[in-house]
Amino acid sequence: MKKKLSQSWLVSQSSIRFLIIILLVIGVFFRFVNIDKKIYWSDEVVLSLRVSGYTQSEMEANLRNGNLINAEEFDKYQYPNPEKTTIDVMKGIALEDSHILPLHVLLTRFWVKIFGNSVAVTRSFSAFISLLTFPCIYWLCKELFRSSLTGWIAMALVAVSPAHVIYAQEARAYSLWIITILISSAALLRAMRLKTKVSWCIYTVTLSLGFYTHIFFGFIALAQAIYVAIIERFRLSKTSISYLLASLVGFMTFVPWIWIIMTNPHSDAIYWANAKQTLFDSATRWAGIISRGFLDFGISPSDSKELRFALIPFIGIILTLIIYSIYVLCRRNSKRVWLFILTLIGSVGLPLIILDFVFQKRYGTSRYTLPCILGIQLTVAYLLANKIRFNNTKIFQKKLWSVASVLIIIIGIVSCGISSQAQMWWNKFPEKYEQYPKIANIVSQYDRALLISDGKIVPEIQILAHLVVPKVQFQIVSSNKLPEIPSGFTDIFLFQPSDSLKAGIEKIYNFKLQQIDKFLWKAIK
Repeated sequence: MKKKLSQSWLVSQSSIRFLIIILLVIGVFFRFVNIDKKIYWSDEVVLSLRVSGYTQSEMEANLRNGNLINAEEFDKYQYPNPEKTTIDVMKGIALEDSHILPLHVLLTRFWVKIFGNSVAVTRSFSAFISLLTFPCIYWLCKELFRSSLTGWIAMALVAVSPAHVIYAQEARAYSLWIITILISSAALLRAMRLKTKVSWCIYTVTLSLGFYTHIFFGFIALAQAIYVAIIERFRLSKTSISYLLASLVGFMTFVPWIWIIMTNPHSDAIYWANAKQTLFDSATRWAGIISRGFLDFGISPSDSKELRFALIPFIGIILTLIIYSIYVLCRRNSKRVWLFILTLIGSVGLPLIILDFVFQKRYGTSRYTLPCILGIQLTVAYLLANKIRFNNTKIFQKKLWSVASVLIIIIGIVSCGISSQAQMWWNKFPEKYEQYPKIANIVSQYDRALLISDGKIVPEIQILAHLVVPKVQFQIVSSNKLPEIPSGFTDIFLFQPSDSLKAGIEKIYNFKLQQIDKFLWKAIK
C-alpha cells in the first residue's frame, strides 16, 4: 500500500512540475508581450533621463529656448549617448535624484547600450531580471521549508502574479529589488545553516547589492536583524557575531550614498503620499494592494465606486485565503520558519500601515509593498503544497485544494492577459496621464502640427514626446515669454499652457483658442 502511494505521489509530483513549467513559459510570455504598449510614464521618463547622463537642468537649458524640436530630439535625453559618461550618470543621480539608487540605473544603461535605444529595450531589462525570480524563490523555499514542492508552487504563483508581471514591464528598479530581497533572504538562511565564512561573505554581498537597489531595502535588512536576534534569543552566539560583522560590512558599503542623500535631499520626491485619506479609504486601498499579488483587473481610484465594489467578493476570498495560510504556517512550522515569513511581510508593510492608518497618509502603494506580497505568496505556496500532498491530506480535501490552486492560477493568467492588452493601467497614474495617448493621437493626425508649451519638460512634455509621431514639432518657451511661431504649420496646439501664454497667443497672433482637452488647446485663425 505504501509502495503504491509512493508511486502515485511520484507520478503526481512529476505532473505538477510539468504543469508548472508550462506556467513558467506563460509567465515569461506575459513579461515580454506588448512591453512597449503601455504609456511611458513619469517615473520611467525620469529613469531614462538618469540613464542618458544629462541632468534636468541641462535639459531645460538646452530645450527651453523657443527653437523647433522634433520628437526624436528628445531621445538624446532618454538614452545613452557619447556625450555623457558613467561619471555624468552618477553626478546626475546624486545631484537631482539621490533617492534613486544607482545600481539599476547603471545596469539599464549598460543594457540599452548593447541592445539599442527604444522603450521596449529599456523596459526589457526589468523583464529579463524578473526571470531570476523563479530560481531565487525556489532557492528560498528550499532553505526555508526544505520542500521542493513548495518551491515549485511558489514559482508558479509569481510567474502569473499580476504584481510581478506589471513591474517586470516597467523601467524601474522593482524587479531588481525583488531579486535582491530573495537572494539576501536565502543567503541569510544558508549562512545560519552552514555557519561558514564563505556563506556569510555571500550574505554581505547580497546586502550591499540590496542597499544600492532600492531605498526601502533598509527595512528588509532591519527585519532580518530582528529575525536573527529573536532566533538567537538576543545572545552573542557565534551566529549572532557572524551576522553582526556581515551586516556591518554590508551597511558600511552604503554609507557613502547615505552621505549623498543627506547632502542632497529631495523631500518632494513622494509629495503624493501626503494626501489625506480616511481610515475606510486606507483599509480598502490596502485590501486592493494585497490582493494584486493574485488578482488585478486594472481597477484604479479613478474608476467608479460601482466597479470597485464589484471586486469586493473576490478580494474578500483572497484575504480569507491569506489569513488562513498564515494560520496554517504558524501552526505547523517552527519559529525559524514562520517568524522569517512574518518579518518579511511586516518589514515594509508595517511602517507603511502605521503611516497610512495612524497619520492618515497615502504611502501604501503596490510597488512599495512588494516584500509584503512576496511573503504572502510564500505563505500561500506553503499552504497549497501542504494541502495537495497525497500522504498527509484526505482525498476530498486534496481535490478541493487542487481546484483552489487551479482557480488562483487562472485568475492570475486572466489578470495578466487583460493587462497585456491595455495602454493605460493603474500603476501609470491614470488620474493624471490617461489623456496623454488621446492628445498624442489628435496631434499626430496632422501633417504639419506644432505643439507649443511652457509647462514642465520632465515629465509631462517628455511623456508626450514618446507618444506622438516624429513629424510633430515642439516649441518650448519659458514662463511669461511668447514663442516666435514660424510659418508653414497648418495646425498649432498649446499643451498645458499657462494663462499668460494663452493670453499672449490670442493677443499678439490674433488666434482664437479652442479647448480640445483639459491639457490641450488648438489655435485657430
